[in-house]
Amino acid sequence: MFSTSVSILRWQSAKVAEAIADELAVEEPLEIRVNGRSVAVTMRTPGYDRELAAGFLFTEGVIRSADDLLDLLVCRDLPDGQQGNIIDAQVRRELAIDFDRLTRHVFGTSSCGLCGKATLDSVFQSTPPVDSDATFDPAVVTTLPRRIQAMQPGFDSTGGLHASALFNNEGQLRVIREDVGRHNALDKVIGHALLAGDMNKSPLRDTMLLVSGRVSFELVQKALVAGIPLIAGIGAPSSLAVECAQRGGQTLVGFLRADRMNVYAGAKRLGLAAMAELEGVP
Repeated sequence: MFSTSVSILRWQSAKVAEAIADELAVEEPLEIRVNGRSVAVTMRTPGYDRELAAGFLFTEGVIRSADDLLDLLVCRDLPDGQQGNIIDAQVRRELAIDFDRLTRHVFGTSSCGLCGKATLDSVFQSTPPVDSDATFDPAVVTTLPRRIQAMQPGFDSTGGLHASALFNNEGQLRVIREDVGRHNALDKVIGHALLAGDMNKSPLRDTMLLVSGRVSFELVQKALVAGIPLIAGIGAPSSLAVECAQRGGQTLVGFLRADRMNVYAGAKRLGLAAMAELEGVP
């Protein structure tokens, strides 16, 4: 359930025009546990919670592959209204987990997945640059926003959900997920790929990631962990997102439209090597 209906008064032309029903994006907490121990609480839109938990644990380095994950148990023995808001990930007992490092995630809001992290340095993980020699056609990249327009029912209803979508290098959609938190939407996409076995059978090294809003550092970092070489956003990237993409050997695109885009990193992967050299874009 991604939306709920509420009664509102619509003000228009200096007067209350009408009383109407309005759809709001649902936001509820999800507690993620590992072998019974709580490691995170994130505010999310219910749906695809197993993918969200799997993607979160993978991008945070708790698990390295689907083989590390034995099961994802949805806790339903909870008070009314809270059923399903806890997921307990059963991982291999011999897996070394630094629970102290994960305590920085005790609470994360839907707008900021980095809340509670003490220092900027603590978020840089020991992740190698992407292992990909894939190239992408700018003409295909600019078609991505159009390709997801009819595939965001949550946004159409509420106007309050972010989307992340994964495409192959020909622009064919592999998966799209929505959530009130942009980092949750991406974790759901990565979790889908992990649980479907795509990380093993068809690595993400030839894929493109489209996010519906601005591109934050955490989105680029999560894409780096998943080995995604190209990240495109409808909005602007942050300075740290650009720095992370440069360090990770990724291509980063912002302000993506049907006829234009800004390339902040990895221009050579788009066949723009000569232009990149002139403009100083890595």
